[in-house]
Amino acid sequence: MASVLDTVDSRTQLVGQNRFELLLFRLKGNQRFGINVFKVREVLPCPPLRGLPGMHEYVRGVAQVRDQTISIIDMNAAIGGELLEDLSERFVIITEYNRRTQGFLVEAVERIINMNWEDIMPPPKGAGSSYLTAVTEIDNELVEILDVEKVLHEIAPLSGELSEDVVNIIESSGVANEHYKILLADDSKVALQQAKKSLEPLNLEVITATNGREALEYLLNQARECEGPLYQEIPLLISDVEMPEMDGYTLTSEIHRRQELNGIKVILHTSLSGVFNQAMVKKVGADGFIAKFSPDELVKAVSDMLQGSK
Repeated sequence: MASVLDTVDSRTQLVGQNRFELLLFRLKGNQRFGINVFKVREVLPCPPLRGLPGMHEYVRGVAQVRDQTISIIDMNAAIGGELLEDLSERFVIITEYNRRTQGFLVEAVERIINMNWEDIMPPPKGAGSSYLTAVTEIDNELVEILDVEKVLHEIAPLSGELSEDVVNIIESSGVANEHYKILLADDSKVALQQAKKSLEPLNLEVITATNGREALEYLLNQARECEGPLYQEIPLLISDVEMPEMDGYTLTSEIHRRQELNGIKVILHTSLSGVFNQAMVKKVGADGFIAKFSPDELVKAVSDMLQGSK
């Protein structure tokens, strides 16, 4: 499996066309789950684990992987199931989320599937698990995509506090006195809550959408009702990249393609990171890119962007 993932760079052309690749895996039982390949650094048989004092109950231990000490989280337990057994027969998916590297212990890893974001749907209302962020169908079977940001937040919460320096910048900028309206698009409820909390000092009216298509439809509806240019009413969109139905790259391209949405600035705010994303920012015409989750960087970027929109 690791040799398959070594070829991931050759697949970057899929992104920007509302396409991506999904790594399929199983936990305990027959249910299939998926994770975006671009968040995966490596897949390997579960290495030897050692415990540390004060570990969270769902962290099975830490492992040395390529000279890095990485926490290994039991994904099945983290979403409400039992701890996985027979670790020597299990696999670890090494991932990068929110500027952190961690491993997820899973029962089995299957294969990589080329997907279109239009085939990834929000979870149905009343879905049993609160950890679902999207679903799709592969080989006539339901595949669940988990809200990994929620899992990580419950195990190791990120601070949403702003530094004193950024608070001073906000106060001197005067942005909080303008009562701007912005649109925030993210399929993770936890990510939406984190971003909204961090932006509170800016005194914004924050409208939320849970995927790119919902965000685009909202903007188009507002443009039809707005007497003047929409960017004067909604100057800024903050968008996740990975979202059901329409990803953030495609959403950004659509905004720049439509005359009625001209002038709206876009910040891509995503747990994906690396040089690849910087290239995609330029390709789709986004005005900024911020890797999750740094409250200081997010708030400062939004403040700067709104000041520049006057």
